[in-house]
Amino acid sequence: MNIFNAAERLMAMDDVTWRRHANPWSVWTRFTCLPLIVLALWSRAVFGWWSLVLLALSLIWTWANPRAFPPPSDYGSWGSRAVLGERIFLAKDRYTIAPHHLKAANWLTIASAVGMLPLLYGIIYLDALATLFGLFATVGPKVWFCDRMVWIHADLTATEPGTPLSDPTLPPAKGTTHDT
Repeated sequence: MNIFNAAERLMAMDDVTWRRHANPWSVWTRFTCLPLIVLALWSRAVFGWWSLVLLALSLIWTWANPRAFPPPSDYGSWGSRAVLGERIFLAKDRYTIAPHHLKAANWLTIASAVGMLPLLYGIIYLDALATLFGLFATVGPKVWFCDRMVWIHADLTATEPGTPLSDPTLPPAKGTTHDT
């Protein structure tokens, strides 16, 4: 098991949820999750233990976000393709993904994890500069990771990013010749 698959299981992502998460509104509002968690943790300085209510609400939003929007009518947007590419990436044992994509995705994940260090420091010590730096250092590589997922999807489906897709096109799995 790896961190990517563990996160997928924790979020209880099934096919219906993945389709809903491919809505660009879901993708873009997903980037509010970490800032809301950070804000909830920072609010302890003002609200004390009541900040746990804000933390719980931000964690609920993190779980609900991929389910909050309907499936898109067009899966061709950057956000939709990022989600479709992530599905391919998470099932990399079923697909042949170019090594340079895998390497980049892993390095971006490491960079995002390293960004968590100043973020955690900033949250613990209520250091605004460290918190903001850590937030950008964590989210920036995640956005780049999403872009890499778009290119994984484009490469494996032989489709051009930005071209409309009426269904959540995934490539044929290893050993098959039809779309899954």
